[in-house]
Amino acid sequence: MSEKFDIPFKSDLVPNILDPGTKIQFQCSKGISCFNECCRRADIQLMPYDIIRLKDNLGISGTEFLKNHTVPFEMDKDGIPGVKLRTDDEGACLFVTDEGCSVYADRPTACRYYPLGHMALHEAGATEDEARYFMIKEDHCMGHNEDRKISIDAYRREQGVEQYDQINREWLHLMLKKRSAGPSIGRPSDTSLQFFFMCSYDVDRLRCYVMNDSFRATYDLEEAFYATVEKEDVALMLFGARLLKQVLFGDKTIPEKAGAYEKRMAEREDILKMRREAEAEIHRQREAEKMKDAIS
Repeated sequence: MSEKFDIPFKSDLVPNILDPGTKIQFQCSKGISCFNECCRRADIQLMPYDIIRLKDNLGISGTEFLKNHTVPFEMDKDGIPGVKLRTDDEGACLFVTDEGCSVYADRPTACRYYPLGHMALHEAGATEDEARYFMIKEDHCMGHNEDRKISIDAYRREQGVEQYDQINREWLHLMLKKRSAGPSIGRPSDTSLQFFFMCSYDVDRLRCYVMNDSFRATYDLEEAFYATVEKEDVALMLFGARLLKQVLFGDKTIPEKAGAYEKRMAEREDILKMRREAEAEIHRQREAEKMKDAIS
């Protein structure tokens, strides 16, 4: 059985699957009649590495980028959160100018791949994924009429997408694991969905979480690890995917300190006990006030 893992939505479209060596006829340039038209109809889902590249290009924090330049959406029926580039009221990308893309050097994965869609097929028992592609043809795009043929592999190299795919791979595997689990997993709790969002997209909040004393007390990691993720966003992003697999799916690849789990459960029980006692006290006070009002 094959699985495809990086198209996070359902579609009735059955694409014509293309191999990496397939030649396509396409070219986009500033002189083409439809230049910028695709950017004025933007519907761009962002991968984790896209966010790092774009926020660095703009010189802002990841949290600020998410707030001002993205909109959230649900990637599946279980509410797994995704993010898309924010557009203006007409649907145009906020980074498009008359001269083209203002963040072109750090443009997202989807923009680099266009007009290709991509997926990874994973055969049962296989150790590696097989990349497959399909063409996206939209009426406004004149690039398909240009007199240039290029293999998909060469086009990917030309567009600089290979690095993006490599860095996003662990996160995409996580999406495959979620989809493969199907109904057996069910809808995650709101807390789990927030945790997924933080680990996937918000490196600033994730860094605060990982550098916290409570995290250090739970996981048995070297100081060299903390020194790395304190400074390097990509290393932190890759760790976030591992952390998600461990927390959500039980893939134990991050060592925990002896007794850390039991201590965490005991602390949680103490908190719940105090909360129950506080709620009971509030209830008693309200009942006493009701009786007092009734007597008077």
